[in-house]
Amino acid sequence: MANKQFIEFYYKTFDADRKQLGSLYVGDAQEILLPTTRLTDNLKQREQSMLTFESASVLGVQNIVDKLSSLPFEKVAHQVGTLDAQPTMVDGGIIILVTGQLLVDEEQRPMNYTQAFQLARDEQQQYFVYNDIFKLVYG
Repeated sequence: MANKQFIEFYYKTFDADRKQLGSLYVGDAQEILLPTTRLTDNLKQREQSMLTFESASVLGVQNIVDKLSSLPFEKVAHQVGTLDAQPTMVDGGIIILVTGQLLVDEEQRPMNYTQAFQLARDEQQQYFVYNDIFKLVYG
């Protein structure tokens, strides 16, 4: 159930301190110990990670963290309603679709959202977020 664990961790981290989500897009500090060529290839692969948040797309880990950090709210609470996942064709990846509700700041009415993730594996077989698409659902 890597998909359920990932989603629980992602939203818990997002709700507490979304600036910490960069590790899900770039991996952990242990990669620094890898040989230079493999580290370079791994970071290049991860620099292709992309976030589309409400139709605004950014490419690369630092741009993703900057975008998430600049969202115009302080407090947020996600409640997952549904979670569906399927394997992808490439190297054991996973695509995950989430629907749910979220509350921001002092709002009393939750907003519906949908979010899709494509998790890919790096050379060390560790998952990272390759694609992330978030959209509020109105109506």
